[in-house]
Amino acid sequence: MGKFDFDATFGDDYLHFYLPALTTDRNEADAAEIIAALDLQPGDRVLDAPCGHGRISNLLAKAGIDVVGIDRTGPFLDVARHDADNLGVTVDYRLGDLLDLDAVVTGPFDAVINWFTSFGYHDDEQLQLILAAYHRTLKPGGLLLLETLHHDWFVRHHVQPPFTNMTEVGDDVMYDRSTLDSTTGRVETDRTVIRNGVMRTSHHYVRLPTAPELRAWLHDAGFHDVRITSRDQSPLTINSRRMLTVARA
Repeated sequence: MGKFDFDATFGDDYLHFYLPALTTDRNEADAAEIIAALDLQPGDRVLDAPCGHGRISNLLAKAGIDVVGIDRTGPFLDVARHDADNLGVTVDYRLGDLLDLDAVVTGPFDAVINWFTSFGYHDDEQLQLILAAYHRTLKPGGLLLLETLHHDWFVRHHVQPPFTNMTEVGDDVMYDRSTLDSTTGRVETDRTVIRNGVMRTSHHYVRLPTAPELRAWLHDAGFHDVRITSRDQSPLTINSRRMLTVARA
């Protein structure tokens, strides 16, 4: 188990290897799904945290939603602002860490979004602090939306670790070798990138809370009316690859 190399995990290599798969059609479908799940209306104030390179924030703004996006990776925000300009939309992008959310943004918000398995990159105590911070930013009755990889599906489909994944962009390769640590509930990943003939390695992890764990954390953070479903909002089963959680402040 190595130390989480945040800058290497969420740096230029991330954009290089992930952006080709995050097509306009996919981004628009994700944004439409979020709008429907939260019943967002033009003028609603929404916090996208973390917002990454703005692929969701910018499209929500295009739909007339007042969006604040925060991320700790400056180059991601540079891409987000550039794309917002190209779309002709305005998003309030801010550099900051989820663990310092209170210092970065001021509520109240109608909704908070954490999308594309962007929850889980801290220890359990810190994750619960983040949920409590989300709650503080929401107006009474506001909604939190979390979209994550489903722990149970992951365990079922990766019963013989380690498991591997390779992403290729031209001659460049990103190779992940992952194992599930049953004592922590974390998927620990050793990553090797070969890009422009240069090899580099890094380590990262993501905590995958089970549905009961996440429900308990949300209740402890002050949320109620917690609804956990499959990504398509059908009942959650062991066959559900993605888990969608909506909780009310």
